[in-house]
Amino acid sequence: MRNVAKVRIYPTSEQQIALSKAFGCARWWWNYALSLNNETYKATGKGLSRQGYNDQLPPLKKQFPWLAQCYSQVLQSVSLNLSQAFINFFEGRSKYPNFKSKHGKQSIQYPQHVRLHDGVIKLPKIGEVKVKLHRVFDGQLKTVTVSLSKTGKYYASLLFDDGTDEPEITSQGKAVGIDLGLTHFAITSDGSKFDNPKHLKKHERNLKRKQRKLSRKQKGSKRRAKARRLVARVHERIANTRKDFHHKLSRKLVNENQVIIVETLAVKNMVKNHNLAKAISDCGWSEFTRQLEYKAQKNGKTYLEINRFFPSSKTCHVCLHQVDSLSLEIRSWTCSNCKTHHDRDVNAAINIRDEGLRVLALGTSATAQGGNVRPKRGRKSSVEAVAVELGSPVPLWAG
Repeated sequence: MRNVAKVRIYPTSEQQIALSKAFGCARWWWNYALSLNNETYKATGKGLSRQGYNDQLPPLKKQFPWLAQCYSQVLQSVSLNLSQAFINFFEGRSKYPNFKSKHGKQSIQYPQHVRLHDGVIKLPKIGEVKVKLHRVFDGQLKTVTVSLSKTGKYYASLLFDDGTDEPEITSQGKAVGIDLGLTHFAITSDGSKFDNPKHLKKHERNLKRKQRKLSRKQKGSKRRAKARRLVARVHERIANTRKDFHHKLSRKLVNENQVIIVETLAVKNMVKNHNLAKAISDCGWSEFTRQLEYKAQKNGKTYLEINRFFPSSKTCHVCLHQVDSLSLEIRSWTCSNCKTHHDRDVNAAINIRDEGLRVLALGTSATAQGGNVRPKRGRKSSVEAVAVELGSPVPLWAG
């Protein structure tokens, strides 16, 4: 089984220059190979393979001697990533590959010949770089990806392989349905509600002020570059607090449940509503469900997504009576058939759970115990994954 640890590294001034050259060579080769592939496709109707990219490297290193200063396998990793990018595009998993810019995040890959020992990581042609290890997995170090953020921080993503198989997925245990929203980030079928921290809103005033200062700086000046890094630091802080919240909440839900059922969301369509686009984007639902999925898989638990067209909010989970329409401002309603009063979000979560169990029962046996089977120097974050139980008078956020 493979595990990844992302750690902070602290290269010296000389090592930063060497890394900058490696980033530039990798970026140049990506753009050159992508342009060459586009021209070849227009001329012949066929693109280049990974080997086709690598065959271009020896003559290019003679033509451009500075290209040979970069570690050879870094450039070969670029060829591998570009060929995989085209495979993902043709199989509908991603968009067409773009050209890379020197102003964005920079990264290079070392597929082998990397050593980790005594608080340093030894990179080919770079040397021993100081690293801050907060965790190390057992097993063989396979690939190291070195990256430079827009704020000027260096990181290394360490991929370990311990040689063990992933645990067998089972649905034996407690099941939970999760309904995602805006007022409450997540509502579970057992009645727990997790408030939406609204990360962007907390930093919006600071971000607006720094963006205004950036817009006044002359393009190409050093002061503009400095102001740009300040804006990037605010965005980084927002992203880190959001990721911290996602990790804490997803870990809590995976630890407490064996079967996790959510509803698929067409976020790309939802953000077309300009009144809610910013709030929806700030939630990061896709990243949250991604974390739920991989954590459940690593723990041998079942993760299931049901169709987003399933009427979870409009269906009574007691008698399965479905109302014709239910506008967003209605947060609670009473079933006209069985007279049960429903909290809109909790009712939706229960229906998501029951629908997920029904789908599981179609393929195997419904072994999950979740109810009847029926038709889902950094700053420390003060946001904890603590539930507001149904009926609680005040939020229970820590901090």
